[in-house]
Amino acid sequence: MSKLYADAGTTWSKVLELYKDEKDLKTSSLLKIDNLSAYSVSENKKEYSDRQGNTFKGRSFLLPTKIFSSADVNLDAATGHMVKQKINPDGKYQNEIISLAFGAQKKVKDLENATIIDIGSRDLKWVKFENNKYRDLDWNGNCGSATGATVEMLCKFYNVNPQKLTAQQEKISVTCGVFAMEKIMDNIASDISAEIAVARYIHGIAYNTWVFAKKPEKVYLSGGFCLNSCFIESLGFYCEVTPLGRFILIEGLY
Repeated sequence: MSKLYADAGTTWSKVLELYKDEKDLKTSSLLKIDNLSAYSVSENKKEYSDRQGNTFKGRSFLLPTKIFSSADVNLDAATGHMVKQKINPDGKYQNEIISLAFGAQKKVKDLENATIIDIGSRDLKWVKFENNKYRDLDWNGNCGSATGATVEMLCKFYNVNPQKLTAQQEKISVTCGVFAMEKIMDNIASDISAEIAVARYIHGIAYNTWVFAKKPEKVYLSGGFCLNSCFIESLGFYCEVTPLGRFILIEGLY
């Protein structure tokens, strides 16, 4: 029998299925999701190890949360929003920031002086290690909310490809989301391209992230922004950045 783990965000849900034999997948509850293969990601069928040293094969999926929430799946462990009702009776729900810390410990060999930041669709969280031990953390679910979702909406509205954005030295303050939107519109009304205006906004998010995390010299980045080179380069104006990918919270579940 396979085991299912999920990190269910507001917009996207990450799902990992671990198994010993291909036969285990024949009874997978993920088979209830239509066109499942369309949501598979590049990490498929890697080898995974749990904290006890047991090894498994694995396959992972990135699904729109709207689809994942409506699916009748049974999870062995989960973190994130709207998944508690999907967890098996003998399974567990784990706080996101604990999952982030455990996942970082598995992914990064040396946490002597490291800050791990996870940016989701609507919140920002970080945890700091010193000498491989937890030292500090914080979680911003208000002013940092809708960060990823807002960038997605902006890119769709202005028909901007986020993969082609170039980091800008100038930034738009994102302390207030409403004022940030006004600044973007003012930029575009001033004959600045939508690509530059959105890139300035992303720089603002990167700067706020760095300040919120207490201005670390080095950051390990988790979440969807790992795929956004404009964000990584913008954050790189202030500190060293190492992307860890979107599945770090799941890594902390098993």
